[in-house]
Amino acid sequence: MGLANGNPLINTKLYVDGKFVNGKAGKTFPLYNPATEEKTVDVAEADAGDVDIVVEAAQKAFPQWRDLSAHDRVDKCFKLAELINRDRDEIAHLEAISMGMPISEYQGAIDGAISGIKHAAGLVHDMHGETSLNTPGYINFTLRQLCAAIIPWNVPIIMFCGKVVPCVVAGNTLVIKSSEKAPLTSIKLAALCHEAGFPPGVVNVITGFGHTAGAALSSHMSIRKISFTGCTRTGKLIAQAAAKSNMKRVSYETGGKNPSVIFNDADLSRAVPAVVASREFNSGQICVSNSRIYAQDKIFDSFVEAFKSKFTAVQMGDPTNPSTHFGPQVDKAQFDSILKHIDDAKASGAELAVGGKRATAIGLFIQPTIFLQVPPSAGILRNEIFGPVVAIQRFDTEEEVISQCNDTSYGLHASVFTRDLSRAYRMVKTFEAGMVTVNCSSAVGPYGKLESTHMQHL
Repeated sequence: MGLANGNPLINTKLYVDGKFVNGKAGKTFPLYNPATEEKTVDVAEADAGDVDIVVEAAQKAFPQWRDLSAHDRVDKCFKLAELINRDRDEIAHLEAISMGMPISEYQGAIDGAISGIKHAAGLVHDMHGETSLNTPGYINFTLRQLCAAIIPWNVPIIMFCGKVVPCVVAGNTLVIKSSEKAPLTSIKLAALCHEAGFPPGVVNVITGFGHTAGAALSSHMSIRKISFTGCTRTGKLIAQAAAKSNMKRVSYETGGKNPSVIFNDADLSRAVPAVVASREFNSGQICVSNSRIYAQDKIFDSFVEAFKSKFTAVQMGDPTNPSTHFGPQVDKAQFDSILKHIDDAKASGAELAVGGKRATAIGLFIQPTIFLQVPPSAGILRNEIFGPVVAIQRFDTEEEVISQCNDTSYGLHASVFTRDLSRAYRMVKTFEAGMVTVNCSSAVGPYGKLESTHMQHL
């Protein structure tokens, strides 16, 4: 790994048709290290003109890639996994200096990405498409077409690999737009795709902003499918743009306000560290993180004390230091948004148990924050905060808590801790969530696997 001033030599260009290039208009945007608040680098900014160029490259590459044998496509994906493992330390470092995830935690994300590549590539022979002989004299069948993906900033490597590999092993070509908050990993992965032998135009990576590059992808007439992970507001804009253009298919995941229910009979030695791990990972910047906790009346006080002790015992600091396990928020906008949510919660009458402030004079660090008995209408119970902030509510009955858990516009993940098998199944059935975990949290659950339930021993 080459170094400049102690940092890796950083590639900041767009990857289009097998080449690293500047944007057509020559524009760049600054990227800041959230741990130091100093500028890391200037990154090439793509706009609508670049989108036209990159889509044309993907279209040109499509016929040859589509007709390549599945074995050849899989071989390149496996090679990508090998290269990611080879350069894992550099990848983790790039993420630490761009969006602040500690390298100690990002190694696990890299392992997850590698496993995901191998899993998706291994399924290629199970993807048969659809055929029909129901029309006399004709055979109807499906074909693969050009796709695009817009990924978020919080775990870019998992999102990149999770969208790229299933797409390309199926014979599609792809344009992927990274988040402007964390573009460096995607650019590095583009270089590894090149080294793995993906032909020019099969995988293309652009960096830039949603209102320009993202909007152009969403409305482009030559893109047939777009996958998006990010906030609800942006997801709605993408759906509108897709409908108004060529009615392209859209798949998206747009966040969560995930409940975790702790019953009186729960094993607190398991429940407390599991829920803390879910909220502490990536400083709370994870869509499946448990941000609403409901503890039953008899164990409420003991749960709160145990949770507070563990949640606040974080190793905060420089994310490039291997001993650090709690990093900063991604940027100033996210940092300010979290602090505003905290101030609003205080004004709503919620009891602040711990935290609630900026943690350091330099760097975008926020103290692990716990509120108790938050009013039902308060924003901190209804909005995705995406930070190290949790609300702990007391409840009495099963019927009461499920009503409170389902009182949300989100439906991504939920968890329950109990020794009662019948209660566990009742909760799994009544949670309005795509993923449910029993006696374990989202930190070990089946992330990305919708309509699933994961249980540890009752």
